[in-house]
Amino acid sequence: MSVQTPDTNGEVPTVLVKDNNGADLLCFLEELIPLEEKEYALLTPVDTPVSLFRLTEGVDPELIETITSSEPILAVADVVLQEHDLTLVRSAVTLTVTGELEEPDPEELEDDSIDDESETYELLVSFKVDDKEYGLYIPLDPFFIVAKLIDGKAILVEDQEFDRIQPLIEAELEERESSN
Repeated sequence: MSVQTPDTNGEVPTVLVKDNNGADLLCFLEELIPLEEKEYALLTPVDTPVSLFRLTEGVDPELIETITSSEPILAVADVVLQEHDLTLVRSAVTLTVTGELEEPDPEELEDDSIDDESETYELLVSFKVDDKEYGLYIPLDPFFIVAKLIDGKAILVEDQEFDRIQPLIEAELEERESSN
């Protein structure tokens, strides 16, 4: 994991988290949460997370939840992003983009954003592959990742374990918030 402690500049510590497939993602350590005699970490990606949507005229954009890192769509996305001096990273948990992103204009968000299950996204780039249109969107809501810390390593909490531990983490965070 190599949790790095804040340096003299007061920078937030970072954690390298791995998923079950061995992919990793560099994250900022937001909170440490001790639960059930284990240490859990609430993390946010250092790079900008993005989601891939299939775009069809007259229909709400469709989130593509599962995509392999060798998917041809991602090769086209790579080229389109390079035109904007951005790089697509196939990370654990999510796709991310590195490079200098412009801050969104709040007035433009109404035109270029979509709502999906109460999350709001902003369109970063759109492109076509085999006559189908796709878009990479940036989630505007915070993107949190949960990892457990075991023997100096951060392991992504996934599937049933995530479903079990998520309400406990939320309750702990609410308790911390109410005591402040």
